Amino acid sequence: MTSLLDIPPAVLVLEDGRIMHGHAYGAVGTALGEAVFSTGMSGYQETLTDPSYHRQVVVMTAPHIGNTGVNDEDQESDQIWVAGYVVRDPAIRPSNWRSTRSLQDDLYDQGVVGISGVDTRALTRHLRERGAMRVGIFSGADGHASDAELLERVRSAPAMSGAELASQVSTDSTYVVPAVGAKRFTVAALDLGIKSMTPAQMAARGITVHVLPAESSYEEVLAVQPDGVFFSNGPGDPATADGQVELLRQILTDRLPFFGICFGNQLLGRALGFGTYKLKYGHRGINQPVLDRATGRVEVTAHNHGFAVDAPLDRDSDTEHGRVRVSHVCLNDDVVEGLECLDIPAFSVQYHPEAAAGPHDSEYLFDRFVELMRTGHIEHPSNTHSSVETTA
Repeated sequence: MTSLLDIPPAVLVLEDGRIMHGHAYGAVGTALGEAVFSTGMSGYQETLTDPSYHRQVVVMTAPHIGNTGVNDEDQESDQIWVAGYVVRDPAIRPSNWRSTRSLQDDLYDQGVVGISGVDTRALTRHLRERGAMRVGIFSGADGHASDAELLERVRSAPAMSGAELASQVSTDSTYVVPAVGAKRFTVAALDLGIKSMTPAQMAARGITVHVLPAESSYEEVLAVQPDGVFFSNGPGDPATADGQVELLRQILTDRLPFFGICFGNQLLGRALGFGTYKLKYGHRGINQPVLDRATGRVEVTAHNHGFAVDAPLDRDSDTEHGRVRVSHVCLNDDVVEGLECLDIPAFSVQYHPEAAAGPHDSEYLFDRFVELMRTGHIEHPSNTHSSVETTA
């Protein structure tokens, strides 16, 4: 067993000047990004390989990380995307029948710089009070500079506001995920940072999914002859995605059935004329309560977003594309978690219904997309709407 004396020291520096010391975890060197925290008790492998975490340093609030190791089945993409990783007590060794290697080794092999031995509860409380901010992790030779020099490096790093990142994580060329069993529909899915479980969920419902690059044109979308269009999750500031918003406006104008999640929800909001804004510290984890305002059902959901749509909760909105209502709301802070168009076939949610990792409460949304493509409208189980009621 490796002694702590053999592990290089590491230092975490926040842009507001707070400094925390620990030990190197994963690769040794420098990591710069936006400090965010994830409240999931499990699912760290799916978090690490989610492209939405590109350029973010993730703080895990659960104290013990790495217990179940890493396997090849739970990857959400072909690499780790987080810019850095912060844990309190890493597992000494993994213990799970599905594990093929340790998390420590995976981080090291992919060059992801992390830090362990940090009081992640104190760090999370700091981020909740001060907000998400830039951060650096420094270990090895990189950590020998003065505190003032390290702080200057952190403050010189690019901020998340104004960052266009979707094109950096998107596929370079179109690929197809075939339907499982009999084919029912074809979907054009714009890859803004898509997770592998998302097209898999659609394929399981008889959908052949054509996954397109983030900068695809409307002609390229129509070329696959889609029955519906999907916009995925992804990293960065939705205010930078003018090209994708214009593409979506064309889709809405032509009344192609549309479903968006996470970044796709923010882009639907922009296409409908709403603004977006940066949350103080965002929602990240697999335990966020969301109210479906049409049914009154509360879902436990998986989140990863630092931006949100600015749409009214107390009334339906009249837009260029007809009436729109806020369909889902976060019960922790009343943040908009979903939009439903009432006059065209389009809807979206801010969270992750693919349940990787996370609860399965929201998988019905893929069935809703199937119904939208089949009938052109959404039929809620209760046949009633309560969207004009506040949730506070």
